[in-house]
Amino acid sequence: MSEEKNTTQWPPELDALIAAPQHHRLLFENETVRVLDTRIPPGEQTNVHTHQNPASLYILSWSDFIRCDADGNVSVDSRTMTKVPVPGTALWSGPLAPHSLKNTGENELHVISVEIKQPITI
Repeated sequence: MSEEKNTTQWPPELDALIAAPQHHRLLFENETVRVLDTRIPPGEQTNVHTHQNPASLYILSWSDFIRCDADGNVSVDSRTMTKVPVPGTALWSGPLAPHSLKNTGENELHVISVEIKQPITI
């Protein structure tokens, strides 16, 4: 597993649960992991927020989206992706800098994220 570590500490008020609580819900947290349930209905846009830790993402339902940085510049447009995830797909993501995400598709975007807060040494 990759040992990605966020070396940039973004302000705590930009954490997804604080800055965008209408779209992120805490399912579980301990000293090692934090599990988030993210739901973005069609046409909705999140507030600018961060994800401070790398995470494994599990796609429950997919929809096209546009992710913008804190200045409003488009960083990802899912319509240009060569391989589109389908429900049941698992992905890996490093920490995400301040961004917003707009669901531009027709379905709810529903993702479970398991954020790795600190690696376990075995």
